Amino acid sequence: MPKMKSNRGAAKRFRRTGRGKLTRMRAYKSHILTKKNRKRKRRLRTGTLASQADVSRVRRMLPGS
Repeated sequence: MPKMKSNRGAAKRFRRTGRGKLTRMRAYKSHILTKKNRKRKRRLRTGTLASQADVSRVRRMLPGS
């Protein structure tokens, strides 16, 4: 039987933590950064956990991890 393929878009956006939770990066950090203050840009640099509503769908897209 062939290997399961993971969804490549999801693989680039989500990472699995050591305890099996899913992390993601925050949005709104790609352009028009001059009007966003320093504190906001610093918060956007940090990752966060994926919401529980999305976890089951993302796990289905990432079978190998």
